[in-house]
Amino acid sequence: MEEISHLTNQVMNEIRNTETKNIVIETKEILTPEQRMALDTIRRVKNPFVMISVKEVMKDLNVCETIAYKIFRREDFPSINIGKSNQIMLLAYLIWKMSKRV
Repeated sequence: MEEISHLTNQVMNEIRNTETKNIVIETKEILTPEQRMALDTIRRVKNPFVMISVKEVMKDLNVCETIAYKIFRREDFPSINIGKSNQIMLLAYLIWKMSKRV
């Protein structure tokens, strides 16, 4: 539980310590909650395209390493494999995680 709190604090500190970018996106369509979250994350996080590893996903979801690797093999999980390294973009992970909380 302490590791999850530490990871959450790191993300929150990164959000607080960055300046807001002036990103203007004009659309006639109503945005979904996932799209709003993605836009808000892009505006606040220093690098929403940073790649995170299995261990970081494992800590965030509070699951064992075996389960984390099974999640990375799921069809609906937007991860990439580079050699033996399984990674996922932070923004894609947050959107995936939010869509699973329905």
